[in-house]
Amino acid sequence: MYVQKQTVTVTTDASGDATEYTTHIQYGKINRIEYTKTNYADGVDFVITGEDSGKVLWQESGVNASKSISPRQEVHTVQGEPIADQYDDIVIAAERIKIVVDEGGDTKKGTFTFYLV
Repeated sequence: MYVQKQTVTVTTDASGDATEYTTHIQYGKINRIEYTKTNYADGVDFVITGEDSGKVLWQESGVNASKSISPRQEVHTVQGEPIADQYDDIVIAAERIKIVVDEGGDTKKGTFTFYLV
């Protein structure tokens, strides 16, 4: 299995906000996202989405420490109803991943690493 790894360091502006992107991803299933705290203020908020699709990969507020997640999406019936306790990989295709940081502190850094299979 081929694994793509993309790492993006995001530096906030004076107001504690930032927006950064991965390079263009042709195709990949999100296996894991790691957030590594460098010196963001405690309580940082971030929203990670597909740039064009708007698919939410990770949204969390009040983060104080490094952590990693393996995001999944609900599986639905053909009628659009969620199937209880069934989840599947999130696919990114022909777009970049957008990272938006808020409340990170004045010119502070954090790193986001994406593993796609």
